[in-house]
Amino acid sequence: MTGRPHQSFYQRYEGAILGGGSIVLLLGLWEAAWQAKMISPLFFSGPSAIAKQAVYAWTQGNLKGDLLYSGTNFTLGFIGAAIAGVVIGILVGWYRRLRMLADPLLNALYATPRVAMIPLILMWFGIGMWSKVFIVFISAFFPVLVNTVGGMRAIDRDLLRAARAFCASDWQIFKTVAIPGSVPFILTGLRQGVALGLIGVVVGEMFGGSQGVGFMVAYGGQTFATDTLFVGVFIIAAAGIVLTWLAERLERRFSQWRPER
Repeated sequence: MTGRPHQSFYQRYEGAILGGGSIVLLLGLWEAAWQAKMISPLFFSGPSAIAKQAVYAWTQGNLKGDLLYSGTNFTLGFIGAAIAGVVIGILVGWYRRLRMLADPLLNALYATPRVAMIPLILMWFGIGMWSKVFIVFISAFFPVLVNTVGGMRAIDRDLLRAARAFCASDWQIFKTVAIPGSVPFILTGLRQGVALGLIGVVVGEMFGGSQGVGFMVAYGGQTFATDTLFVGVFIIAAAGIVLTWLAERLERRFSQWRPER
């Protein structure tokens, strides 16, 4: 009886051990330099000072409210971008004439830096929550859209010919060939949208906001409160790591049926 070869604990978690070890080493060197006063607190900070500020912001500051505000903005904007990007991407990718009509506009919007549109978005929606939601939406929408269109256009032609040889209708081909074949591409777009959506929520709150993690970062930079600034940066980095990891796990799960190349 054959099975999977036995792996040691290190072999199973080699990536996590090496990655975690490098982070611990970096933090240790950083803290040593901070304790030795080799770092100016006016322009930088140390891990212990940042951790102390994070505890203070959580227990006595506005960190809970900032996290809730930024999380709400990101969730609403990303869900809207995921739904709109997948639906429009499927339609544009499936219907050739619609793709020919939409391509010039979509390419122009995709090439336009979203940061350049923020003043206009603030004029449209004001400085409240919905302007931040819309910035997240447009940041995450285009990666989802472009990858979905690419998935619909990358359908295996042999599968299409086989389906038509069995007299399958267009709707049956759409359900059983086109949609399943494009799922890995859609999930790749969602993973990219997560990263760009996080950038969108931070940039939106930095440009026109009075709360949120992005505002915390902007406020820390303007007042030279580097501890506060780094608390926001680490929150954003941690959120990006967790959300990207979840998206990658989802992507791998739905890609298991694809043959190895």
